[in-house]
Amino acid sequence: MAVGIIIHITVGLEKRTEFFSQERIRIGSDEHSDLQIHTPGKDGTGAWFDLENADGVYRIVDFNAELDLRINEKPIRRFIAITDGDVIAVDDSDISFAFFSLETKSSLITTNREQPQISRFIEDAALESASSAKRDDAKAFLREFVRELSREISLTTKLIALVLIAAFITGILYIGFAVNSELRQSRKQSEEQANIIKRLEDKLGQTSDQIGELDKTNKDLIKQVSLAQNLRVDYGGAVCLIVGVYDLVDKRNGKVLRYADPQSFRPNPYEPTQSEDPGRPEMPPQIGLTTEGNGATVEYDFIGTGFHVGGGYIVTNRHVVRPWEEDDQVKQMMRAANGQARLKRLVIYFPNFAQPFPLRVRQLGTREDIAIAVIDPAMLPAEIPTVPLDLDSESAAVGKTVVTMGYPSGPDRLLAMVDDDEAKSINQRFGNSRQNLINFLAQSQKIVPLTTQGAITDLDAKRIVHDAKTAEGGSGAPLFGQAGKVIGVNFGVFTENTAANMAVPVRFALELLKKAGWQSPEELQKDPEKQSQVASTETNTNTAAKN
Repeated sequence: MAVGIIIHITVGLEKRTEFFSQERIRIGSDEHSDLQIHTPGKDGTGAWFDLENADGVYRIVDFNAELDLRINEKPIRRFIAITDGDVIAVDDSDISFAFFSLETKSSLITTNREQPQISRFIEDAALESASSAKRDDAKAFLREFVRELSREISLTTKLIALVLIAAFITGILYIGFAVNSELRQSRKQSEEQANIIKRLEDKLGQTSDQIGELDKTNKDLIKQVSLAQNLRVDYGGAVCLIVGVYDLVDKRNGKVLRYADPQSFRPNPYEPTQSEDPGRPEMPPQIGLTTEGNGATVEYDFIGTGFHVGGGYIVTNRHVVRPWEEDDQVKQMMRAANGQARLKRLVIYFPNFAQPFPLRVRQLGTREDIAIAVIDPAMLPAEIPTVPLDLDSESAAVGKTVVTMGYPSGPDRLLAMVDDDEAKSINQRFGNSRQNLINFLAQSQKIVPLTTQGAITDLDAKRIVHDAKTAEGGSGAPLFGQAGKVIGVNFGVFTENTAANMAVPVRFALELLKKAGWQSPEELQKDPEKQSQVASTETNTNTAAKN
C-alpha cells in the first residue's frame, strides 16, 4: 500500500521531483494548489486536476476540462488510477507530470532475498531528512551511530533482543488484531441492531401518526355531526326572542299620528313592505295622517333574534331594534306627515322563562348592521348562559360547518311545533294580538330557538355567506363556527336562495361591545371588583331610566 507519491514535473527546460504523502493533492496555477505551476499562458486558470488517495491508490477525482489534459496521450477521465510511469501532459504546451509510487519495484531487477522490514516511522524520518537542507549530515550521523552501536553490542545480545522484540511485536500485533476483529464484529452487530431498532421506531411512529390522524378525523366527524345538537344544549338558553312595538309621532309637538279616517286603509304590519315585495302597490297618496280625531294610531310591532354575551349585553342587528329605517312605506309616511318613529316597547324572551326582560339599546353600528342592547344584570337569571365569541380569522373559511340559532318566522314557526288542534285553539284565542300570543307561548315554555346547520359558501372582509336555513325573524341570530363559538351575526335572509344568507363577522360586534363597556368573561374573572362595579353601574342606570 502506497504511503505517498513521487511526481516528476517538467516545465520547458526546468525539471523537478517532489514527494507528497497527503490524502488529496491539488495541482494548478493558483495559490491554493499543493503543487503550483508558474508558466505564461496558464496563469489564472485555477486548479488543473486533483488526486485523492483511496485504499492506497491515487486517482484523478477532478480536473479542468478547458485545459485538454491527456494521460499517456489519451483523454483524461475522472477516477482513473495513477500507476507507476503514468504521464499527464497539458496539450499544446511543454508541461508534463510523471508519477511514481514510493514502493515502486523494478521490473528488470529482482533480489532473491527477503527484504528487511522497515518501520514506518523510520521511513518517514528518512524521507523527512532526505528532504531537509541538512540531509547529508543526518545520513552521516545515523550511519556512524549504527556502526558504533553494532560494535558495542555482541551478536548474542543482538539475537536475544531481536527475538524478544519480534516476540513482543508479534504478541502486540496478535492482541491488536484480535481486539480489532472483536471490536469490528461488535460494531457491525451494534450497527445492524441500531438499524433494526430505527426501522421499527420509524414504523411505530408512522403507525402512531396514522392512528392519531384517524382518531382526530373520527373526533372531527363526531363533533361535526353532533355540533348543532351540542350547541343547542349548551347555548340555546342564551338566544332570545326580541319583541318590540313602535308608533309614529309628530316631530313638532310629539303627538301620536293617526289615520285621518278610522275606516280608511291601514297597512297590515304582517305583510311584506314595498321594498320587500316590489309587486305590492304603494300606499295611496290620499291617505294622510293627523294628530287629531279618533282614527287608529299608526303602530307596528316587530320581532327579531339576539343572543347574550355576558353581563346582560345582547347582540343583535340594527334593523331589528330600529325596523322603521328599513321599511320604505313607513319612511314615506313619516316624510309625508313630518313624523318620526317612537319606540314604545322593547323586550326579550329567553327560553324556559315566562316573563319578558326590558331591553335598552346601547350602541348602533354606523356601517355594519349591528346593535348592542342591555338588560338589567340584577334581573338576569343565573341559568342564562354566555355565548362565547370567536375572533380567530381562520375559523371562518369556505366549506367549514356553521350552525345558526334563532326565531325565523316568529310565533308562526313556534306554533308549527305544537299539535294542530292546540295550534288552532291558540290562534282562535290570540290570533288578533301577536303580543298576547307571544306572552302565552312564553308562559307555556314554547319559545325555543330553531337550530339549523350548513356550511360557509363565500366570504369577504365584511360578509360571511352560508346556507344554514333561516327566514325573516332570524335576523340577529348568532352564527356558530366549528369550534362552537360565534363567528358572525345573521343580518340578511334570502328566501329564494338558501345558499346566500349573510352574516356580519363578529369582530364588528366586538368593537361596539367595547364602546358600550362590555368586558369578556375572561377579563371579568381577572378583575372581580370591576365586575361588581359594572353590575352596580348598570343597575343604577336602569333605575334612573325607569324613574
